[in-house]
Order: sequence, then structure tokens, then C-alpha cells
Amino acid sequence: MVLSADVDLMHPPAALELQKHKLKRLVQSPNSFFMDVKCQGCFNITTVFSHSQTVVLCGSCSAVLCQPTGGRARLTEGCSFRRKGD
Repeated sequence: MVLSADVDLMHPPAALELQKHKLKRLVQSPNSFFMDVKCQGCFNITTVFSHSQTVVLCGSCSAVLCQPTGGRARLTEGCSFRRKGD
């Protein structure tokens, strides 16, 4: 008897692993990350934490780059970002 919910426990699909809690994954990893955010006005790049708890301003033009929410920080419209590290 084979069920449709059977999953290979040694090699689970990546999509299934991302849905799990950070401590229940096969290899524990955090949900947070650092990112480079490009300002929409002056194109200056600033490093921002994904779950920052304060408002982050651009260093040169003082524009708001992201605002805190309950979890992840919300980027201002028009700002582009990329993950650092990996």
C-alpha cells in the first residue's frame, strides 16, 4: 500500500523543506538573511537585515529603504534587493 504523501526522508524535495519550521528541517537553518538594498533615488547600496526592527534610511539621501513589520521588514516600493552570502 503506497500513499501519495510518501516522501523520501533522506532526500526530501526542496519545496517541502522550505515549508517546514526552521528547527524541524533536515538541516536546521534560519529564515533571516542579510541583503543589499539599492536606493531608488541615488542608487546607493546599503546592507539591511531581512527582519530588521527599525526603519532603515539611505546613508546619502535619507530616503526610507524599509519599514519593520511583525516579522520581515517591508521594502519601500521601487527598491531592489539581492541576498548576501550564498
